[in-house]
Amino acid sequence: MTLSPPRAGHGDALPWWQLGVIYQIYPRSFLDSDGDGVGDLPGITRRLPYLAWLGVDAVWLSPIYSSPMIDFGYDVSDHTAIDPMFGTLADFDTMISEARRIGVRVLLDYIPNHTSVEHAWFTNARESRRSVRREWYLWHDSAPDGGPPNNWRSVFGGSAWTLDPPTGHYYYHAYLPEQPDLNWRHQPVRDAMLDVLRFWLDRGVDGFRVDGLRHLLKDHRWRDNPPDRNFRAGMPPYDELLPVHTTDLDEVHEPIAAMRRVLNEHAHRHGERILIGELYVPIGAARALLRHGRVRAADACQHAPDRHRMAAGGDRRADRALPVPAT
Repeated sequence: MTLSPPRAGHGDALPWWQLGVIYQIYPRSFLDSDGDGVGDLPGITRRLPYLAWLGVDAVWLSPIYSSPMIDFGYDVSDHTAIDPMFGTLADFDTMISEARRIGVRVLLDYIPNHTSVEHAWFTNARESRRSVRREWYLWHDSAPDGGPPNNWRSVFGGSAWTLDPPTGHYYYHAYLPEQPDLNWRHQPVRDAMLDVLRFWLDRGVDGFRVDGLRHLLKDHRWRDNPPDRNFRAGMPPYDELLPVHTTDLDEVHEPIAAMRRVLNEHAHRHGERILIGELYVPIGAARALLRHGRVRAADACQHAPDRHRMAAGGDRRADRALPVPAT
């Protein structure tokens, strides 16, 4: 995507991301370097000079992490490992070195909201109610009738709760049952996921597109979501309820600010690092988050919203790109 720059102040030089072209790469189908039918990191490395010749300033890679690929890599089983279908960490380092040599920046998808059920954290969490990492995910007793704890729904359809028979608890998943949500109210989770950012920043990554940002925190009182009076037959079942208790909570600016501080820690190495947030909020709310103090100016997260998901006006289903100045 191309980001249109806002006006700069007197004598201010615009940051690269306000003028730059960011090219998204879906690695699996981009270029197969070894003939196995799957695109890979060496294939991306091979074509970086061509992308630079086209005028691309940065590439954003869809997930390359270890994953069972139930949701095309957005179900991560190890946030600091490369899935073998794409190559190795050595291949990744080679790609970063080539990108640095020719002046192309590299952004990764960062998936902080959930993991795969195959992640070691969740494997431990579901062993028993006393497991070390039990609080790393969202668990709840069943309703009095034995069903899900409340009416929260999955973006992909059906209840957002799945029963885990061995422990008798339901766990929450904003997306697929194979993608249990992390508990970002639990400090060890925040620490571990911020360390994931540090791991990739230390390897030379220039920034991240933050996936599913609106889902990061949920209502700690587990209240039902209210019905949407604008719902009509034929609309997706998820839209029957207003997700006011499962998305876009005011407190989400706190973990966002923590992410921004981690990136600021690394700015001295290769310059400013960026975060691009996947947002489903009205433009006015995004401006408030970015400009009007909900996050201190020095800690503001999104340099620009993901243009696929920015909502215009009050319609959360509308798409519009919004240039937002760094603060």
